[in-house]
Amino acid sequence: MGADYYSILGLTRSATDADIKKSYRKLSLKYHPEKNPGDQEASDKFKGVAEAYDVLSDARKRAVYDQFGEEGLKNGVPQGSGESGAWTQGYTYHNDPFKTFSDFFGGNNPFQEFYDRVDGDLVMGFGGLDGRGRKQQDPPIERDLFLSLEEVFHGCTKKMKISRRVMNEDGHTSSIRDKILTITVKRGWKPGTKITFLEEGDQGPNNVPANIVFIVKDKPHPRFRRDETNLIHRAKVPLGKALTGCTVEIVTLDERILHIPINDIIKPGYTKVVPGEGMPISTDCNDPKLKGDLVIEFDIEFPTSLTPDKKDLVKRALLH
Repeated sequence: MGADYYSILGLTRSATDADIKKSYRKLSLKYHPEKNPGDQEASDKFKGVAEAYDVLSDARKRAVYDQFGEEGLKNGVPQGSGESGAWTQGYTYHNDPFKTFSDFFGGNNPFQEFYDRVDGDLVMGFGGLDGRGRKQQDPPIERDLFLSLEEVFHGCTKKMKISRRVMNEDGHTSSIRDKILTITVKRGWKPGTKITFLEEGDQGPNNVPANIVFIVKDKPHPRFRRDETNLIHRAKVPLGKALTGCTVEIVTLDERILHIPINDIIKPGYTKVVPGEGMPISTDCNDPKLKGDLVIEFDIEFPTSLTPDKKDLVKRALLH
């Protein structure tokens, strides 16, 4: 049985052009892959609503579909009212739902500032009301997302509970409801990374709900701080070892113990770089071997007092 384009858009055959545009706008935003990462079912629905819109928004294709169904639309039908002779060329969807989406909203970035071009009932620029009755989107709601260095090092899933005002079915009253937003933290996310949930703010009869934006921030860590992809560790070293050499032991974020030999004289400002022991570098290929460096800084601990004999030994060692 062929696809029912009207059912895919949640419409009946009496739907107007405005109904088709309104339904496509709602469903394409709901099922867009950027809002549903890794969800194949949503991706399939995103493509389905794009094809349904491509057909039903075109008067000629819609007329053929209404009369002959999907089979007639895609295989071609005789020219005229069932007369023999030349056949129309069969319809083939171009298989690019992102192009349909971009053409509809007028841009390549699917979620760029198009809200101020969208009316609550009709899409502006597509036979809208020239600005009358236009709904405005509430400003974004920003929240800090504090992550431990271990969570960013390994990647994790965070569940964020929000409370928001939701319109009831009558379209006039609302109630407060809780919702869980799931954030898949990718390895190596840097502070300042933004995760946006579209239109998850308070609903109202005369507004487009705000986007909720979580901004990544580092929790303080007992052993490290990070600088871009590097991890900084500050080691305390007694003066004697600073002058004669030592080994620094560091417990990594994945619970390994590094033994770093320091053979140089440690003086103020000296650092030791251990390549490849920093934070994961977030890339498209997501190679777990790509990491920044571990940078060891030093605090030299001076003795609080010296016996006369020790002072004499230091003088003889350093002043001659």
